[in-house]
Amino acid sequence: MSAEDTRIAPGGAVGEAAEEDRPPPTAAPFELEVSRPFRLDLTAWALRRRPDNAVDRWDETGYRRVMTVGGLVREVSVRQEGPASAGRLSVLLSGRPPAPADAAEVRAVLGRLLGFERDLSAFYRFAARDRKLGPLAMGFRGLRPPRFPSLFECLANAIACQQVSLQVGILLLNRLAEAFGPALEVRGSRVHGFPRPETLAAAEPEEVRGLGFSRQKAAALVELARAVSAGRVDLDGLEGLSNEDAVRRLGALRGVGRWSAEYALLRGLGRLEVFPWGDAGARNGLARWLGVEEPLGYDQVQSLVTRWRPFGGMIYFHLLLARLSDQGHLA
Repeated sequence: MSAEDTRIAPGGAVGEAAEEDRPPPTAAPFELEVSRPFRLDLTAWALRRRPDNAVDRWDETGYRRVMTVGGLVREVSVRQEGPASAGRLSVLLSGRPPAPADAAEVRAVLGRLLGFERDLSAFYRFAARDRKLGPLAMGFRGLRPPRFPSLFECLANAIACQQVSLQVGILLLNRLAEAFGPALEVRGSRVHGFPRPETLAAAEPEEVRGLGFSRQKAAALVELARAVSAGRVDLDGLEGLSNEDAVRRLGALRGVGRWSAEYALLRGLGRLEVFPWGDAGARNGLARWLGVEEPLGYDQVQSLVTRWRPFGGMIYFHLLLARLSDQGHLA
């Protein structure tokens, strides 16, 4: 089934579009102007975290993701036109040419995913006055803080990555997308989007466990999907809560501890003051950056990042990029 004939019916069912509804195979890109500086490559890598992420993809032409737009499953491709100082993005949707409502929907989702609507001028002024932070910030100037497109996807990522390496966590998430996410044939390859809560809610925990998840994680993912799809959990209502109130509300969900809740504060709600201390890679990166040799616990991390309040989350993203750069993934 291709991008041109995949339609999401009311309630999330996938079916064939009527013959007369099937759009042409190509569409012209549209442009987005974003505030400067902006670097798509750095932001996409901060979102992806690893090169084997199959949901958020990056290649020589730009960033790609499968998502539902205007009721159709489509691939959205984004590339940057010109340097970071230009602030111009070219966006292409597979399938029919985008209607104005489609373009507006895509801009809203990309604004969240790629953070291009966040004003970081205060952060750069702050960094310019700090001898330690300044070089780190300038080395990755143009990074914007990415967010998952939904809190459901953010929490699913947090649950999958608990107590395993990031490599294993991304592998599990790829399998989850392949098993339950919307799929397209694109340039001879089958690509998948992240599962909708309604789709995962229809699965049994044993099906999810068969992908390699632990029994506890499988049960937590299905329970979360069922609660969200049935309206028993209002994740959007967390936007107006304080950090501590949001952590308490999230902590009531199965499989969500303090680290997962703080991860959701940053990567789901965009709270840039939060440094997710439970991320072992982030803790280790912070220790290396500061020259601390002993393992860091929660209180130590909070004490160390207090110096850069309210930008602990920006420290987190910059240290992630530093690690990816050391591994040779960044140009």
